[in-house]
Amino acid sequence: MFVCFFDTKGIVHYEFIAQGQMVNQQCLEVLTRLQESVQRKRPGLWPGKWILHHDNAPAHDALRVREFLAKNSTTKMDQPPYSPDLAPCDFWLFPKVKNTLKEQRFADLSDIQRNVKTLLRGIPENDFQDRFWQWHHCSQSA
Repeated sequence: MFVCFFDTKGIVHYEFIAQGQMVNQQCLEVLTRLQESVQRKRPGLWPGKWILHHDNAPAHDALRVREFLAKNSTTKMDQPPYSPDLAPCDFWLFPKVKNTLKEQRFADLSDIQRNVKTLLRGIPENDFQDRFWQWHHCSQSA
C-alpha cells in the first residue's frame, strides 16, 4: 500500500506499507511519521496550523486516531459521506501515478517503489497548487 500527504508546495510525506500489515495498526505510526515530516519540511505548521484531509476509511476515524490528532492540535477536515472525489490523492495523485506507470514492466517491488519516488519528485509545485485550489473549490461546494 502507498500512502501520501501533500500540500500546495508538494509532497510532505509518503511511504509504502508492507503487504499484510493491518491499516488500523499502521495509521498511528504513519501519522507519527507524518508529524515528523511536517515539522522537518514545513516548520511551524505542526501543531495547530496543519489541517488533515483524508477519506472516510474506518481507520481514519478510529478513536485512537482522533485522540492522536486532538493531542497534537491537528484539525481533521471532515469529508461528506460517499464523496471520494474530494480526496485529492484519490482523484488526482493516485491516478496520475497509475497512468504514468501503466504498461511498464518492473523487476520487483523495489523497482516499482523507485519509479513512484522518481515520479513524485518530478511533479511541479504549480500542479500541487492547482490541485489544492480545485480541492478547496470542491470542498466549499459539497
